[in-house]
Amino acid sequence: MTMLFVDIPTRPEFASLAAVRSDACVSLYVKTTPVTRETDASRIEMGNLVREAQKQLETAGFDERRLEALVDHLNDLIDDTDFWRFQANSLAVFATPESIRTYRLANDLNSMVQVSDRFHLKPLFRATTFPHTAFILALSENAVRLVETHADLPPRTIKVPDMPQDAASAVGQSALNDRSYSGRLHGLEGHNIRMQQYVRQVDAALRPVLAGRETPLVLATTGRLASVFTQINGYPHLLPDTIAESPDRLTDTELTQRARPLLDKAYAREIAEMRDLFDRRANDRRTTTDISDAARAATFGAIETVLVDIDSVLPGFVDDESGAVTFVETDDAKAYEIVDEIAARAFATGARVLGVRREDIPGGGELAAILRYPL
Repeated sequence: MTMLFVDIPTRPEFASLAAVRSDACVSLYVKTTPVTRETDASRIEMGNLVREAQKQLETAGFDERRLEALVDHLNDLIDDTDFWRFQANSLAVFATPESIRTYRLANDLNSMVQVSDRFHLKPLFRATTFPHTAFILALSENAVRLVETHADLPPRTIKVPDMPQDAASAVGQSALNDRSYSGRLHGLEGHNIRMQQYVRQVDAALRPVLAGRETPLVLATTGRLASVFTQINGYPHLLPDTIAESPDRLTDTELTQRARPLLDKAYAREIAEMRDLFDRRANDRRTTTDISDAARAATFGAIETVLVDIDSVLPGFVDDESGAVTFVETDDAKAYEIVDEIAARAFATGARVLGVRREDIPGGGELAAILRYPL
């Protein structure tokens, strides 16, 4: 399967990153570009962030040999020319003296560095909240193809094993209107049954490719196929709105252009639904925008959904047992970002975490949490 240069973290990967504890965890977010010849500025920016992380650790009296190992990991990445040839709009880097992980993201994130004993994941949550990524299924009786699209990156057709070429060949007929051997399947009824057979084969071929993903799927088709696919589809992230044009006449780029407004609409609908739900739960005392209350709720598994501002930095500590918050003035190598920690604890207890801009948060604060029960 041909993939673009974007790495969307899965839920298990998030859980793995959130569970990491080390004497030094460096989280870097760097603005990048898919244009290879213009990546030098990103490498310089990452170098500046690495030096800032090194300065924080030196000030904290961090072990020199472990610091050298950590900085070597990061500098090796900066020097890896092949790695920088294939980038997207942002790069997330998570490093300890023992390991380094990277994610190339379609989202346009602000460059930043955080140093503490755990990774800073709020901006990464944005990649799953609104990934600017989608699969487009271009489906007609004459052909079918799966297109992967990312923001500001060229779309690509993905090779899907066992995908039927067209409807007629999928059901072993020269045309959908051919009679069956028994003579039973003919006319409109036979045509509908064979379309169902065709769509079942398409759905079966897609399952291994889409398994475990949360990427939106946009359907591009016309006529009866739209309702047949919706009935048979087994992928839970199919958008309700479709590209109601014949995909046979649309290039991958044209499909992408038509899919983007549908993705924007889906995101706006999701945020609106969250606001409505927040208002309803507020009447039952099942919401909070208070950081201290949210920290306690996250610690005891009481958060159902939380929206967090991905850009803010509020340094401090959250007690492991009580969830009590301690705010500090200096963002150094010991303190971590409080709202990020709340998001990580909520995520670990099965909550839904939405990384958003502040204007999308009810109340316009650092966070807004919907609770499983009243506090």
